[in-house]
Amino acid sequence: MAKILVFNNDTDRMETYYREENQAMPYNNNRTLTVREFRGSSNSPTLWTTKRTMQSFNTTRYLFGSPIPVGYAFKRPWEGGHGSQSQHYAGVAFDVGQTLSNSERNRLRNTANSSRSLDIC
Repeated sequence: MAKILVFNNDTDRMETYYREENQAMPYNNNRTLTVREFRGSSNSPTLWTTKRTMQSFNTTRYLFGSPIPVGYAFKRPWEGGHGSQSQHYAGVAFDVGQTLSNSERNRLRNTANSSRSLDIC
């Protein structure tokens, strides 16, 4: 069971949830992102994110109209990632779409850009 800390941007408070790996992340709509998907290969017993991040994922997923494969959403810097590159997966930036075709990845990028719900790097 994972302990999940969520910063609620509306109340400026940290919320604590306990979820099994196959359960939806807090604030996730229609079970489109499970704890297991969010965790990726991290071994951390405690995960963290923000309510705003989860709402952005919900919006983008809804507008995209198809599943969004999540490679990493949470990973502590010492757990690896992109080697010597940026380690930005601490619950607020998702590595998505790696298994999509180029055209689907472009459609996802365009969806996110036009929705203004995410920052695209």
